[in-house]
This record gives sequence, C-alpha cells and structure tokens, in this order.
Amino acid sequence: MRTIARARFVRVSPRKARLVLDQIRGKSVGEALATLQFTPRVAARLVEKVLRSAVANAEHNHQVRDLDALRVIQATADGGPSMKRVQPRAMGRAFFIRHLTSHLTIGVSDETNGAALAPAPPAPREGSRPAPPAPRGTPRPSAPAEPPKAAPAKTAKGARKTTPRRRATTPKGKRPKEKK
Repeated sequence: MRTIARARFVRVSPRKARLVLDQIRGKSVGEALATLQFTPRVAARLVEKVLRSAVANAEHNHQVRDLDALRVIQATADGGPSMKRVQPRAMGRAFFIRHLTSHLTIGVSDETNGAALAPAPPAPREGSRPAPPAPRGTPRPSAPAEPPKAAPAKTAKGARKTTPRRRATTPKGKRPKEKK
C-alpha cells in the first residue's frame, strides 16, 4: 500500500532539501533513516521527521506490520511561499531578503515488484515524434558514406578570383580617405 506524509511551510530552501531527498529516494526505510542520521545537513533532520511520519502513517492507516519491506518511492521538495524582509543599507538603500520555505513530500510503499512502483513507459505510436538525441559523450551511429564532392574548377591563367573584399583597417582615431 502506498502511504504519503507531507510537511508544509518548512523553513528550508527547496534546493537544499532536494540534495538530501535525492540520497534516500528508492532506498528501503531502514537504509534511508541510517543515511539521514549521518548526513550533516539541516534539511536531513526535517526530512527524517517526515519519513518517520510516513512510516507511522503506513503502520496506522494501512496496518503494515513488516516495516522492513517499506521503500521510499517518492521524495519531493516543492517551493512554498517566501517571507520577504528588508535590510537597510548605507546611503538610504535597502536590500531585500527572501527567506524561502518548502513543502516536503515523502511516499513509502510495501509493494515489492518494480512494476507496481513505477509504471512502464508507453510504447511509441506510429507517426509520433522521434526519440530525443543521445546525451553528450555517447557515440552516435555513423551516417551512410556520401560520395566525395567534385573538386572546384580551376581558374584560367590570369583570371581574378572572386572573393569578398575586406574592409581596410586604419589606426585608431584616423578615418579612411574618401574617394572623390
């Protein structure tokens, strides 16, 4: 059974909370609690409270007795409202300070098969968009070899090549002379 616990308006930046949540996502509850215990971040204490709440919800609401079978299947930190403050500075200026808050959501489940945890991606339909390009650093399939291009035609002796003219450069501050 899937169980969720939320902590809203928590006084930690969502970006800092996501660093902690990324460490526990997909782990078993015991392993996640051990990881949080030794993580030296303020957000780890807050995430630990929410995780313990999710475990208690699973135990109370869904009568889950085997707590070792629980896994963290969802761990997100969404942005909450920011508290706006003003810091006076020199010469009548004011610096604005934003104290960020976040909404932490942790979901646990006791389902053991991977199919129940994450749905399989849908099969591509005919006429749909092509697959996105491969990430950088991965070798791409080689394109079919193209026939070599013909060599440029040689100019006759004494004929001028047609190349774009470059603008004459002048020393700084001097203008080129105008033609009359």
